[in-house]
Amino acid sequence: MEKAYDTFNDVLVNLFNEIMDIEARAIITPEFKDITNNDMHVIEAVGIGDPRNMSAVAKLLSITVGTLTIAVNNLVKKGYIERVRSKEDRRVVLVSLTEKGKKAYQHHKRFHEEMVQSLLKGLSDQEISTLVTALTNLREFFRNY
Repeated sequence: MEKAYDTFNDVLVNLFNEIMDIEARAIITPEFKDITNNDMHVIEAVGIGDPRNMSAVAKLLSITVGTLTIAVNNLVKKGYIERVRSKEDRRVVLVSLTEKGKKAYQHHKRFHEEMVQSLLKGLSDQEISTLVTALTNLREFFRNY
């Protein structure tokens, strides 16, 4: 049991930083060299569906609307996001992805799909179920910490 504890501790301590580093190298390609990993997560939160209001996007990212505004301003300048006022309520700012933003979104989505496929490769249905339970428990620990 002690060896398992040591292994889990090592993996959990190092996994987050490794994922962020590898993800940055995988998704920030020559085509998308003008954005950061954080920018890519803003693009992901805006999504490819209907325009979203800034508050909803900020909530998804667990950041303030002010922090999101700075990121969106930069992404608008770089041509990834467009900003419009709601027709129903002119006080509400809606954001959506441009064609360039949609390409970046799809690129990022492919990375995540490959990452999940790699995680599940060779696992039985029972092992996948156990892994889902363990990762859900871990997520709850962080949410409640």
